[in-house]
Amino acid sequence: MKNSYEIIPTSAKISALNCIDLSSPDTKTPVALLKQACIDSGFFYVINHGISQEFMDEVFAQSKKFFELPIQEKMKLLRNEKHRGYTPMLDEHLDPVNQIHGDYKEGYYIGIELPKDDSEAERQFYGPNIWPSEDILPGWSKTMEKYHQEALKVTKAIARVIALALDLDVDFFEQPEYLGKPIATLRLLHYEGKYSDPTKGIFGAGAHTDYGLITLLALDDKYGLQICKNKDANPQVWEYVPPLKGAFVVNLGDMLERWSNLKFRSTLHRVLGNGQERYSIPFFVEPSHDCIVECLPTCQSKDNPPKFPPIKCEKYLLQRYMVTHAVLNAYK
Repeated sequence: MKNSYEIIPTSAKISALNCIDLSSPDTKTPVALLKQACIDSGFFYVINHGISQEFMDEVFAQSKKFFELPIQEKMKLLRNEKHRGYTPMLDEHLDPVNQIHGDYKEGYYIGIELPKDDSEAERQFYGPNIWPSEDILPGWSKTMEKYHQEALKVTKAIARVIALALDLDVDFFEQPEYLGKPIATLRLLHYEGKYSDPTKGIFGAGAHTDYGLITLLALDDKYGLQICKNKDANPQVWEYVPPLKGAFVVNLGDMLERWSNLKFRSTLHRVLGNGQERYSIPFFVEPSHDCIVECLPTCQSKDNPPKFPPIKCEKYLLQRYMVTHAVLNAYK
């Protein structure tokens, strides 16, 4: 069987991303590499992040087990208005201008669990989760909860490097109103073996930018993810991001672009299917739901005033969710 690289067009452009070593004792090098990546494209790899390859293999295996369930079983776990559970094929419209259908992928949302006595506003973003029955998928929820915890540790470590790259205190984002109580959402994604055709509006995932602070993305060994470093170019130039064994792909979200006054970039990306079945696991991290996102002090000056008004994280996220999910729109 051909590998993924052999299936993509020979004329395809391949992106060369900076690689950030989270175990490096020399903080200057990771900070410099990350800063350049955030200015150039908002995408980079992280290695030596502390999550073993054996555990990552198990998470992917458990993800595959879920998506192999009969559709009637998966639909019993359909995503609710609190953004938990199963999302069927074509549910998301990430690029409604260019897509004739929704994304040719199915997914599963898993967030942070909170006790039942928390406020309704908090439960909108923090839980409870919807879990498959232990009779159907024994140990599944335990694996996903463990991965959620481990991924959150990694994103907080990355946030420390980002803080230094923005000339902030290393623990800036660890303040209670920021990542002290983050909105952290794990998504399992499965792309069927369908061919994408941008000229006909058919995509695995339409072109979009992510909403929040940062996204930690685990990939299998299949090509599919593309980035466009200059969204204003005509025509747009798309580059494949190669899977890198043992590494995460990290990208910045619109919220950090807004926070940094456009200093750091949130870049367009999409997924093209090449006939191969493909799995990926993004982990989206945003600050606390009641955080006010406003221009960082190190990203503004008299000659460079704030370009965006302050906005509450909760309001911003709900606006973005409503646009992209066909099922969620039914709750309006």
